[in-house]
Amino acid sequence: MSNIKLFESNQIRTVWNESDQKWYFVVADVVQVLTETPNPSDYIKKMRKRDEQFSQGWGQIVTPLLVETAGGKQKLNCANAQGLLRIIQSIPSPKAEPFKLWLAKVGSERLEEIENPEIATQRTRDLYKLKGYPDDWIEKRMRSIAIREELTDEWKNRGIKEKIEYSILTAEISKATFGLTPSEYKKVKGLKSQNLRDHMTDLELIFSMLGEASTKEIVINTNPQGFIENKRVAKVGGKIAGDARKQLEIKSGKKIVTEENFLPESKKKGIGQKKTE
Repeated sequence: MSNIKLFESNQIRTVWNESDQKWYFVVADVVQVLTETPNPSDYIKKMRKRDEQFSQGWGQIVTPLLVETAGGKQKLNCANAQGLLRIIQSIPSPKAEPFKLWLAKVGSERLEEIENPEIATQRTRDLYKLKGYPDDWIEKRMRSIAIREELTDEWKNRGIKEKIEYSILTAEISKATFGLTPSEYKKVKGLKSQNLRDHMTDLELIFSMLGEASTKEIVINTNPQGFIENKRVAKVGGKIAGDARKQLEIKSGKKIVTEENFLPESKKKGIGQKKTE
């Protein structure tokens, strides 16, 4: 699970490591926040040279993990709280002490979320609010997350195990619902590594939910087993939402799929609309 945490309004990319049940933080993000350097990679190189323990045992402090970036998932050097505390010792910064307290808070929050998933849900709502999303959109987005989790649970119970299989099934629903695979849809909206659903309009979210909710209901009532059978069901569930979308487009005279997104204005240039069938 990947996520973004906020320290004094600065974004720090994080990865939850299931193997040791700990948050890992992108070292370059932490260094940038604490030092305000324009080149954290260069700062890290100099830091490693001047600290003998870093030069000899850097691999014991940091771990390369897959992290979402503008160019897709990439392996970046990350460290857990213990490793970061060691790194902070080599960074003269007035933010060091507040950052230590923040680290402890992040760790305790994750433990709370494991014990009580409702806390995680509320924190997700709060994060969307901080990003400027309207309340009514946030409620739809939260419902879409719940429906997605319910569907993937049903898939898991019927033999869907590989990540690529989840991606293919999702693409089948999206294609039948919108006439676009998720990767094609992201191009319409001018997105790269961003989460597609975080940039959907209300109606796009509603039809996305309908496609996945319809698929889930068919899965529950027909009990398809394995990838091939569930792929057929995904197409049927998506088609239910796709037919409804087309009817609304006919009656309203307006396309549901739109290039609208929540990107900053500086990133909205050059976005082209792609037509659906």
